[in-house]
Amino acid sequence: MNIIVLSDTHGKLDKAYKLIDRIETFADIDLIIHCGDFLHDALDIEEETGIEVVCVPGNCDGCFERKFRTVDVPGGRILVTHGHMEDVKYDTTRLLYLAEEQKCNIVCFGHSHVAVCEMIDGIRIINPGSPSRPRDGSDGSCALLVCEEGKTAATIIKY
Repeated sequence: MNIIVLSDTHGKLDKAYKLIDRIETFADIDLIIHCGDFLHDALDIEEETGIEVVCVPGNCDGCFERKFRTVDVPGGRILVTHGHMEDVKYDTTRLLYLAEEQKCNIVCFGHSHVAVCEMIDGIRIINPGSPSRPRDGSDGSCALLVCEEGKTAATIIKY
C-alpha cells in the first residue's frame, strides 16, 4: 500500500499536485493523508485526484482541541494528527504517548512545516513538511509511506 502524506498546504496546492503527479509516475497511490492546515485542501485533493484522503483539522482550521484519526494498514496502525495540541514544535513526547495509547506504530503529523522521517522507540514518525510554506530550507516536500504486511518504509520527497 502506497500512501502520500501531506500537511500545511495553506490553500496553495500547485506544488502538492506536482509532487503527487511525480510520485504517481513510479507508484500507484492507494491513499493520501493530509495532516491539517487547510482541511478544505484535503477535500479538493480528493476530488481532483480521485484518491481517498484521510484528513484532520489543524490550528488554522480553527481546531483548538485534540483531534486525531487512526487508520489500519498492512504493517500496522497510523495515527494522523496535526500536532499543535501535542506541542510538536518543541518535542515529540506527547505525540509518542498518544501513539502508544492508540496502539499505533506510525504517526503522521504536521504543524511545524519541517520534514521529519525517523524511528523513535519503535514508532515511525513522519512529518511531511509543507509543500507551500516550508520552514526547513527546502522548496517544499511531502512524504511517501509504503506499508506491507509486517513492515513499513517511508521517505521525504522534496519538491
